[in-house]
Amino acid sequence: MLLLYIGVAIFLIVVLVVLVWVITLYNRLIGLNNAIENTFHQIQVSMKKRFDMIGQLVDTTKSYLKYEKSVFVDVTKLRQMPINTPEDIKKADAAARSLLGRLFAVFENYPKVQGIEAVTSLQESIKSVEAEIARLRYLYNDQVQSFNVTIQVFPNNLLAGLLGFTKKPYLEFGEEVEKRPDTKVF
Repeated sequence: MLLLYIGVAIFLIVVLVVLVWVITLYNRLIGLNNAIENTFHQIQVSMKKRFDMIGQLVDTTKSYLKYEKSVFVDVTKLRQMPINTPEDIKKADAAARSLLGRLFAVFENYPKVQGIEAVTSLQESIKSVEAEIARLRYLYNDQVQSFNVTIQVFPNNLLAGLLGFTKKPYLEFGEEVEKRPDTKVF
């Protein structure tokens, strides 16, 4: 009879340990998933802020850019680009960097633009947003790595798949990201 009680107690302890592990893992994965989504949304907000600042920069210098009609078209296209997935973010980032580079190259042809205080202020704001986006990309990828490692290690991988958790994609950028846009035109 004593062996039966010991056996039942051991069984209950094992069930309790497994249950605690399941709950702990599930809660950790939910926390990591929410952190990733939050950071991704912050990246989206920062990207929209960057798009708006580029638009403001173009609006501020409109009289100097009257012969650069493609810039206005590109700003409109940039503002309409989707930024819902890591691939969308990558494409929009490349388009924004390209447009900023072209804008600053155009500004070099118009020395009067260099003296406009609003342009200088927007240029500093764009630098700040660029740094914010870089920091958020790093944070997002760091959180994705933590999540992916958590669901891929044994024995977590057994339960993570059953709970519907799958590997998250990193924000990957080409070599153009290695170099920030040249914002020192002025």
